Amino acid sequence: MLNIKQSFKIIIFSFIFTFFSSFGQSFFIGLFNTNIRLDLNITHGQFGSIYALATLLSSFTLIWLGKKIDDYKLINFSIFVILLLFFSSVFFSFINSIFLLFLGIFFLRLSGQGLMSHTATTSISRYFNWNRGKALSATWLGLSLAEFIMPLTIVFFLSTYSWRSIWASIAFLIILFLPIISFSTIRNIQFSSREKESKKVEKKNIKNWTRKEILLDGKFYLISLVMLALPAINTGVFVYQSFILESKNWGDFVIAKSFMFYAILSVATLFISGPIVDRFTSRKILPLMNIPSLFAMLIIFYFDHYISSYFLLGLMGISNGLANVLGSSTWAEIYGVKHLGSIKALTTSMMVFSTAFGTALFGIIIDLGYSIETIAITSFTYIMIANILIMIFKSKIKPVFIK
Repeated sequence: MLNIKQSFKIIIFSFIFTFFSSFGQSFFIGLFNTNIRLDLNITHGQFGSIYALATLLSSFTLIWLGKKIDDYKLINFSIFVILLLFFSSVFFSFINSIFLLFLGIFFLRLSGQGLMSHTATTSISRYFNWNRGKALSATWLGLSLAEFIMPLTIVFFLSTYSWRSIWASIAFLIILFLPIISFSTIRNIQFSSREKESKKVEKKNIKNWTRKEILLDGKFYLISLVMLALPAINTGVFVYQSFILESKNWGDFVIAKSFMFYAILSVATLFISGPIVDRFTSRKILPLMNIPSLFAMLIIFYFDHYISSYFLLGLMGISNGLANVLGSSTWAEIYGVKHLGSIKALTTSMMVFSTAFGTALFGIIIDLGYSIETIAITSFTYIMIANILIMIFKSKIKPVFIK
């Protein structure tokens, strides 16, 4: 039967890791955009280029570093990730030049968005078989909680404290809580640890693909085309939220308040999508993932009233809730779990790369003098093309079963 205690512990561990991954996420770093640019005297485009290059380097590093989760005991790998995130936060509190900003963003993106979320989702996807969707939904609630409370909290603290002191405090929280949580939850988790069900449950064995094999598989690129749309576009919106506020004349706190809708609808979608994925499979739900973001881009294009900000972030939150579950379950469902760490290192790296591309593209467009509406319609076009292709070839997206 299912080991309830062990399953609960690994979900708690992954939940907390996704919460702390927020310190390397674009929505969080974007909250410090204005303060950093003023301190270093750089433009939107310069910040975006630095952010993109640092993110790009972190994505390449993640391909190699992320696969090490297949080689080491989970607790040992997790402690390494914690120490790296702690170092990254301390380092970020001392940046005073463009070069140090580049390094600071590199370390935060690698340790936070990259390795923290990679560790959490790989652990869940490998351990759970029959309840993977629901477990991933519970895990990603950690990031949704951060998205709910962090924006207004950080905006409030920035009105009182310097952004550097805030990062120093973040480092203290990381080293105080995460090692204790890790030892309390996953100390005894082995590579072979799996969710167990009764013998009455039969499940077909699927082929366990290696990373080299999936790179020669056409459906990998088709799925990736859909998967990479959301992180690229969301990152652009989060990093340049100050530009959107200025363009739309929404006021300083509108997007920060809108993040509550983003988080609430993301959580609601997580609760719904997990059981749906377990029942209908990820590949059947995948074509629906980016539809809410498609409408979100139309809202930016057509509407200027500040109320539209709540609809914008709310729709993006729905897509995010779907993506958080599908972004991990789809790869395990189609390519197996034996080499999942290596595969997820690649796909997470690609996701991080797409955030770099989105940030750079948004920054270039902004510095060239184009409007946020131009960016929105460009994003809309990409999502539409990706969705059309996935609908045309959806019959090709299925696992290979072995006897």
